Amino acid sequence: MTSHGAHTKIQHSDNLAGLKADLGIPANARSCHTAVSDSGYVFEGHIPAKFIQQFLSKPVLDAKGLVVPGMPVGSPGMEYNDQFMPYVVYLLKSDGELEVFEKVNSLADQS
Repeated sequence: MTSHGAHTKIQHSDNLAGLKADLGIPANARSCHTAVSDSGYVFEGHIPAKFIQQFLSKPVLDAKGLVVPGMPVGSPGMEYNDQFMPYVVYLLKSDGELEVFEKVNSLADQS
């Protein structure tokens, strides 16, 4: 994220599952990384920077943020030998529901 102009601060939690629950991230939408913007939006998982920037430039009404469940091979930070697994970036709604935000079908879709 820093290479895309974002300021980041790393914090380690002794209770990551509790933190994710407090942020309203459903168990089936969790991944290994959780970020919270200065404005309180949640970004969970290996989300391409362009989608985070898109969301922050025009936040969706009644949304908490974006999530990519699991750790899809080929997603940012999960690169491995040019392999790629298509995945979905979900919009996390305030009520905990997930809605498709973007489908990522190729490496090029992430740029």
